[in-house]
This record gives sequence, C-alpha cells and structure tokens, in this order.
Amino acid sequence: MVPKILIGSDHAGVELKHRLKEHLKSQGVEVLDKGTHVKDSVDYPDFAHAVAQGVLSTAGALGILICGSGNGVNITANKHAGIRSALAWEPQVASLAREHNDANVLAIPARFVSEEQAMSIVDAFLAARFEGGRHQRRVLKIEALH
Repeated sequence: MVPKILIGSDHAGVELKHRLKEHLKSQGVEVLDKGTHVKDSVDYPDFAHAVAQGVLSTAGALGILICGSGNGVNITANKHAGIRSALAWEPQVASLAREHNDANVLAIPARFVSEEQAMSIVDAFLAARFEGGRHQRRVLKIEALH
C-alpha cells in the first residue's frame, strides 16, 4: 500500500474530498489534507500546487486532486516537473494511468462522478502498479521536456 496520500480540492470537491479521506483512512492509508476546508469559492491552483509539491517532496507518496471538472487541478499539477497527473472518471482510466503512464497524481471531476464511483476510481488507482517495459521509454519522453 502507498505510504502516504496527499489530497486537495477546491470548493466544488471539498465534500467528496472528505468522503475519500474517510474511505482511505478506513483502509489504513495515511492521508495529508492540503485543503480547502471551506465551501466558499477558492482558487484551485493553490491546492493543486500544494499537493504536487507534497508528492515531490515525500518519498513514495501519491496525490489526489478534486475540482468540479478535474481539469483545472490536473493542468496545474502537471506544471510541476516530475508530476504525472491523470484525470480519471472511471476506474479503468485510473488503473491505466498508473500502469502505462506511471501517474503519481489522480484528478477527479467531482461534478461528474458519484461518491461511490470516486471511491472505485481511487481504489483502482492505488491498486495498480506501473508496468515499466515499453511504457518506461514513453514516460521518460514525457519528462524530457522539463
């Protein structure tokens, strides 16, 4: 299991974030919440940057980001060299992101998935492992631009 999950959301994802934290903690996963903690409008990049920086500075950690569409936090996280954030709306997409792209951050679209779907997406992401092989070559090409 993953040693630590850093999680963050904007106002659109704050309720789902809290449910996912409970779900992860019930499985014995250590979760560090990087905010937000309010339903008032906030700027999603603040929380996406915090999660990305935490993933980069914590050995073996993974990140989960949540906003309305998932796009804003995903784009923001991917600005960090070494972060491979993937937007997933179903479990298979999350699994493939880890298996083929070595994704270390998962972005979830809170307005487009149910709580149960989000839990399944997270579980699939955490259960999957990078396959390496031909995928390693491709991941190295992603990083080459930084």
